[in-house]
Amino acid sequence: MSAVSTDTLCVLHSAPSWLPQTQTWMHTQVRHLPADVESHVVCGSTENLDQFPVEHLHALADSPWRWRLDRVVRKAGLRRELGHLGRIAKAHDARVLHSHFGHIGWTDCHAARRLGLGHVVTFYGQDASYLPRHDPVWQQRYQEMFAGVDRVLAEGPHLASSIEALGCDPRKIVVHHLGIELDRLPFRARAWNEGEPLRVLIAGTFTEKKGIPYAIEALGALREDVDLEVSVIGDASNEPRRQREKAKILAAIDASGLAVRQLGFQPHARLLEEAYRHHVFLSPSVTAEDGDSEGGAPVTILEMAATGMPVVSTTHADIPEVLGSAGRELLSAERDSNGIASKLRALLTDVSAWPDRCEAVRAHIEREYGAERQGERLAAIYRAAIS
Repeated sequence: MSAVSTDTLCVLHSAPSWLPQTQTWMHTQVRHLPADVESHVVCGSTENLDQFPVEHLHALADSPWRWRLDRVVRKAGLRRELGHLGRIAKAHDARVLHSHFGHIGWTDCHAARRLGLGHVVTFYGQDASYLPRHDPVWQQRYQEMFAGVDRVLAEGPHLASSIEALGCDPRKIVVHHLGIELDRLPFRARAWNEGEPLRVLIAGTFTEKKGIPYAIEALGALREDVDLEVSVIGDASNEPRRQREKAKILAAIDASGLAVRQLGFQPHARLLEEAYRHHVFLSPSVTAEDGDSEGGAPVTILEMAATGMPVVSTTHADIPEVLGSAGRELLSAERDSNGIASKLRALLTDVSAWPDRCEAVRAHIEREYGAERQGERLAAIYRAAIS
């Protein structure tokens, strides 16, 4: 990070852990803030620091007894007192607290008020859909947080409307797109020649909202028409509901008759390598039976589309927003494997249109989702929160 100026704005980023492989987008947010914003990450534990380094990292796990106390506080549904957060805020003259995830925002809201910090909270999906439905106590907790928070961020209009439905004053809600690092994603328009295998990539954590069984079913129907090479990047945690979804995915693969490369969890760099080896990205998100949803849209869809790959997906949440008008032609309804197969067949019958369509999607992404531009916009949101 370059030397900071006298009007540097110190921002604390509060998150449970820094950083799971599936949350690359959070590292991108912090990394691409302008030089006049000094970021300090405050978290409980750390992981994957080789992939997601930050200059100022304050982990409770470095002080085992404080970490254990913080875990007890959060598991008991209590708000975080000043403690660790307060010490860091005072030591670095912080002016803004950015809580990542709605439930972390509630945990932090008391400390933000006590410290006199501008408080910005970003919802990412599950925190706005699954959590308040699964545990109604969060409906009341969010009312408490909304009363004092300065800005609530949503990555798209669908997620923004979901947050408003939870009781947030719409004047506090800001649609702020998550940025991606376009310089790491050179545009290479895909081309497919009839007679060669169509290489299809699927990537995501094995959760119901990713809709992976519908993707497999659609490809199983398509294999009668075209030779397929299918790769799946992702896996399930030990959480029971995710293990159940993994069993459904494996059963769908067995029933499809497809030979699928199952690569498991992979670092982000490997995902990008695989992207350029494939023709099509398939990501048919759905609203899960338990209410879980993308909220906004998977950042992976943005990244894959930016590389020049056609994306076949669904009209779920903010996916139409991120792909723009050119990309919406390849969206089907949720849970419609026949519709997905139909979109794939349409794609294969009009290969000559791929470059123009993919270039239009890339241009849309460059206008609204470039990491540098979004970093400047996020900095402006911080300054507005304390104005």
